[in-house]
Amino acid sequence: MSNISIQGQDFPPGSSGLVRINAGKLPSGNRISIFTYIFRSRVPGPTALFLGGMHGDEINGVEIIRRSIHENMFSQLKSGTVIAIPLLNIFGFINFSRDVPDGKDVNRSFPGSVNGSLASRIARIVTKKILPLVDFGVDFHTGGDHHWNYPQVRYSTKHGPSKELALKTNYELLIEKSIVSKSLRKIAKAQHKPILVFEGGGALRIENFVVQKGQQVIRNLLEAHKMLEGPKPQNQVNRVFKKTDWERAPESGMLTYSRQAGSYVKHGEVLGIISDPFAQREVKMFASRDGFIIGHNNAPVINVGDGMFHIAYEEEKYVASVIS
Repeated sequence: MSNISIQGQDFPPGSSGLVRINAGKLPSGNRISIFTYIFRSRVPGPTALFLGGMHGDEINGVEIIRRSIHENMFSQLKSGTVIAIPLLNIFGFINFSRDVPDGKDVNRSFPGSVNGSLASRIARIVTKKILPLVDFGVDFHTGGDHHWNYPQVRYSTKHGPSKELALKTNYELLIEKSIVSKSLRKIAKAQHKPILVFEGGGALRIENFVVQKGQQVIRNLLEAHKMLEGPKPQNQVNRVFKKTDWERAPESGMLTYSRQAGSYVKHGEVLGIISDPFAQREVKMFASRDGFIIGHNNAPVINVGDGMFHIAYEEEKYVASVIS
């Protein structure tokens, strides 16, 4: 079991520490660093990456990893190594923004470039300094603007190692999703390293329900890889969905919800009522298929064609060993 080296700092087995990776400067001259925590057992094992704040306004992911560090979850490793990065996109974080100041998305900028845009340079740090060290990982996200996601784990379509890793989370809701071009998952797959995406809650908020679900995913993964000890597992049926689609607003107006993320719906069931602001007209919005609502749009004022309910379907069921 050899040393791990990041930014010129060596971490032998049994050690832990913090590396501040330079990510540039603010216009004021203040230097920005990506705080990267290393936790190593003395016993050989895999290296796991837990990454938050790829999008600067997705605070739930930041809190999931921050809280796990604060509660010393990774200090109890029985084998292997954990690399934990609570906040990658600090530029977006301090501006309450999903993206970096020039409007580019870090998760559409991989593998990155040393001479590229700011987003590309941040992506390159992960590609060159972090990804070569890891065996698997989880990238923590929330819904985008006005969108709320029921906590879920997403794995890559037609990629056996990703699905296998997702099943090892023993999590209640797994979604198969295609890989987005120039994303972390895309470049990681090319290096034969499965990366899962945890999606939970909404932007610019901390939700304890979501944070606890995210920590459950981390702990279950580490226990499945014998990196943490846990209680005796019990059997639970996990929901695995192969496809998703959006139910879109048939008219513009204001939406009053009848159903929200986290519930099953049947074809023809009323999802909500769209009304105009002058009490002249109401239109019911119906589910076009059976499925499970994995996300919904919280915007009170909507336009025709807006995606309002994200519904997963084509369900498979697996009996998984979960922690009681």
